Amino acid sequence: MFHPFVSPKALVRRTTFIPARRLARHLGFPITLVTETFQETGSFAIRAADHIAANVSAPVLITTSFGNFGQALACACLVRKKSCIVVAPSTCPARNIHAIREYHGQVEFVDLRLQSLAERVIELTREYRGAYVTSPSDDALAIEGIASLGREIASLKRNFERVVTPIGGGALASGIVVGLRDSGNKSFVVGAEPLIANDAARSFKQGEIVANSTEPETLADGARNLRLGRCAWPILYRSLFDIVEVPEEKIAEAMRLLFELANLKAEPTGALGLAAVLSEPQLFRDRSVCCIVSGGNVCPALYQTILGGH
Repeated sequence: MFHPFVSPKALVRRTTFIPARRLARHLGFPITLVTETFQETGSFAIRAADHIAANVSAPVLITTSFGNFGQALACACLVRKKSCIVVAPSTCPARNIHAIREYHGQVEFVDLRLQSLAERVIELTREYRGAYVTSPSDDALAIEGIASLGREIASLKRNFERVVTPIGGGALASGIVVGLRDSGNKSFVVGAEPLIANDAARSFKQGEIVANSTEPETLADGARNLRLGRCAWPILYRSLFDIVEVPEEKIAEAMRLLFELANLKAEPTGALGLAAVLSEPQLFRDRSVCCIVSGGNVCPALYQTILGGH
């Protein structure tokens, strides 16, 4: 299979800034979209994955993330001539598996009735001595890689009063915080997470990481994690201005508005930032707002259903 990569230096693209005027008129206040949907693998995760692949000496990298990060890690490893193994449940959508294999990633299926993903990872580390085990939410290198997005936002010299970003495992939000602060930018960062997957909001209220008992059944599959990452938690706890808990119907509405008023295809998790703006407009009204659209890898059938769900 041909992969038209010239250099690893070109793998991570500068983000795209969209002054969304039609969307702003609809909302009643200015908003700038920062979209990562045009990255090589369709999401911000390539920033984390490439930074990890570039900064570890191991020839084999193993992860249990089989969505955006799994695909991104496979891509980064291919470009940097390393091997990538993604441990996935046997029920993982075929679309995700195809995306990983497209970049020559090896997929190890696990029947969760018989074995956990973590147990299979342990077995693989015995088989592949010296392999590096990573995750998008529990790896400091991931946060360092994503910080590049915060620095790009800061480079606009706009000093947005609100930067709103999705929260899943926390690496994206914490990376943005780190990048902004490293650049001397003091914008208030607001997290956005599904109401039915609100472990981050509950963690902030209790002052410690609070885990979901089961994987939440939210549209935003990138936020179906059990808990915040331990590397991300202290950064977020010290630095986030607020967390907005978003109802499911607002996620779908945000996806429709991004399509109709900004010509932008966003996955449900990627639309969480705008969904937060729709849910609590008083936090953003009369402020200059920067809204992160973190990815566009949405299942076509789901997307068609949501766009038709007026």
